[in-house]
Amino acid sequence: MAINAGPEFKFNESISFMVACKDQEEIDHYWEKLSAVPESEQCGWLKDKYGLSWQIIPENMGELMQGPNAFAAMMQMKK
Repeated sequence: MAINAGPEFKFNESISFMVACKDQEEIDHYWEKLSAVPESEQCGWLKDKYGLSWQIIPENMGELMQGPNAFAAMMQMKK
């Protein structure tokens, strides 16, 4: 649901959708369909053609982040 609250309320990243994907193929699928602003992509985040932010992540993201250098590795990634 979306509400038009007038020009005083600007659209921003405080609202995003998250898609938990089962594998890289599914991540690639959503990325290809949604990504429209390449300069805003990092760490699984992208923006679509309407400026809406999305988080496209693996289902096991919590498990993946348990590694000792996981955060540093993730910061180097786009998707």
